Amino acid sequence: MNTIPLSRRAALQTASCGFGWLALNEIAHQAAAADRPLASKMTHFPARAKRIIFLTMRGGPSHVDTFDHKPKLSADSGKPGHRPGTKLLGSKWKFAQHGKSGLWVSELFPNVAKHADELCLVRSMQTDFPAHPQAFLQMHTGSAQFVRPSLGAWAVYGLGTLNENLPGFVTVSPPSDVGGVQNYGSGFLPAIHQGTRVGSGARPIATATVRNLSGKMTPADQRGVLDLVQSLNREKLSADKVNPEIDGVIESYELAFKMQKELPTVLDISKESAATKALYGIGATGRRGGAQFDSSPDDFGRKCLLARRLSEAGVRFVEVSHGNWDQHFNLAAGHEANAASVDLPIAGLLTDLKQRGMLRDTLVVWSGEFGRTPHAQGGDGRDHNNKAFTLWMAGGGVKGGFSHGATDEYGYEAVEKKVHVHDLHATMLHLLGLDHEKLTYRYAGRDFRLTDVKGNVVKEVLA
Repeated sequence: MNTIPLSRRAALQTASCGFGWLALNEIAHQAAAADRPLASKMTHFPARAKRIIFLTMRGGPSHVDTFDHKPKLSADSGKPGHRPGTKLLGSKWKFAQHGKSGLWVSELFPNVAKHADELCLVRSMQTDFPAHPQAFLQMHTGSAQFVRPSLGAWAVYGLGTLNENLPGFVTVSPPSDVGGVQNYGSGFLPAIHQGTRVGSGARPIATATVRNLSGKMTPADQRGVLDLVQSLNREKLSADKVNPEIDGVIESYELAFKMQKELPTVLDISKESAATKALYGIGATGRRGGAQFDSSPDDFGRKCLLARRLSEAGVRFVEVSHGNWDQHFNLAAGHEANAASVDLPIAGLLTDLKQRGMLRDTLVVWSGEFGRTPHAQGGDGRDHNNKAFTLWMAGGGVKGGFSHGATDEYGYEAVEKKVHVHDLHATMLHLLGLDHEKLTYRYAGRDFRLTDVKGNVVKEVLA
C-alpha cells in the first residue's frame, strides 16, 4: 500500500485540533510537575553535569599552602608584610608539579595531586566578607544580609531529582554555626527543596541517623495514618486556597514516607567491598600535628563514600562538610592534620567516580569560604583573607589539568581573571544546564535568583 508522507507542519495545518492538543499537553505537563515537585525537569540548554558533590572545607584553608604556589613568598619569608607590624610567612610545605598538565600542588595533598589532570584550579576567587559567618553564608546562598535559598535548593528547584524516593539535596555533617540551617535551607522556595541533613558538625558520621527514618508501624498501617493526616492537610489547603506552609508539609510527609523504603539502604555502607572502603581511607587511623588533632581519614572517608552512594542513587546535590581550617595559630599542625584527614578520601572519591563512569557528569567542587593571608599571625598562623583564595572543580564539564586566574606574587589578592562567588554560582548552574538569569522565583513581588543581579559564567573553565 502506498503512503503519503506527512510533514509536521502539514499535520498541524490539516488537523484543526492539533494546536489545542499541544496546549492541552503542556497544561497537563505543568499540572503533573506541580503534583510532583521533585520530578526531573528540562534544562535551559544541554547540561554538562547531572549532579554536584560540594566538598566544603569550613574555616578557610590557606591557598598559599595548598594549591597556589608562591615561590616569592617563600623567598621573602620574614620580611615586612602588607599590614603594619606583620611579617611574611613562607609556606612550610613544598610544592611540586603533577600530571601531564604540570599543575602545582602542595605536599599536603599527595593523593589528590595524583588527579592533577582532572582538576580545574580557580586561583583568583574572591568574596565580600572576611568573617566566617557572612562568607560561609554567601558561599552557600549568595547573600549574607538576608535569608535566601541555598545553592543546593536552587539546583533542585531548577532540575528536580533523579530519584523521587530520595531528597533532591542532602547535606552531610553541616556545621551548626556560621549560618546553621540557612546554608542548606530553602528560604522562600517551597520547603521540599531544602537539604536533608545526615549527621551534624564534628560528630562521627558512623553513628549518624536520619530522625524518624525507621517507623514502628507496618508500611500499610503507616500509609493509612498518613492518608488520614494528608486528607486533613488538603482540606485545610482547600479552605485557604494558597498556603505554602501546608503545601510544604504535604510534600515533605510524602517524601518522608518514600524515603523510609530506600534511604536506609543508600546510607548503609556495610556491603561495600573491603577494597572500596580502603580506597576511601575507611578504617585507617592516624594522628599528625599533635595530640589535639585527629588526622584519620576514616570519618571523612565515610562521608565521601556516602556522597558517591547518594549521587549514584539519584540525589541531585550532595554537600559534605569538613572540620575547622581556621588556623590563626598552629598552622603547621592544624593544616597538616586537616589535609591528612581529607586527602585520601577525596582522591578515593575521584577514583571511584571515574571508575564508575560518573565523573564525566558529576561536578565535584572543593572550597572553603575564603583564604588566608601571606603574612603570619601569632607566629605560626594566618589571618582571614577574602581578597584571594583557591578552589578546584573536577568532572562535570570543566577543563582538567587547568589553572584559571592568578594572585599577586605573595598571594594576597587576586589580580588576574578575578572570580567572585556570584560568578562561581553562575558557572555551577550553567554546568547543570541552567541559566542563572532565567532561574528565578517570584517572592514579595520580585523575581529573585541565586546570583541576585550579578554573576557571570566563567567560560574559560568549561571543557
